[in-house]
Amino acid sequence: MKQGIHPQVYKTVIRCSCGAEFETMSTKKDLRVDVCSQCHPFFTGETRLVDAEGRVERFTRKYGNWQEAPKQAPEEKKPARKTSKRR
Repeated sequence: MKQGIHPQVYKTVIRCSCGAEFETMSTKKDLRVDVCSQCHPFFTGETRLVDAEGRVERFTRKYGNWQEAPKQAPEEKKPARKTSKRR
């Protein structure tokens, strides 16, 4: 390995906005993150619905609850008309 081309590696503590702290090695001395494995919905199993400007309510008003819609019987299809080939 060449000398002098590799960055300095420090022991650092990663701090999350939820208050969790992790100790690791990094090229930066201090790291702050918004979401970590203790508060991210994928890892915690929570479902969070972030509503931006009432879009969820507007969608449900427009389309209603599509899961509770009555199921309609499928319509019978008419057989296709046979066309004769002209020469």
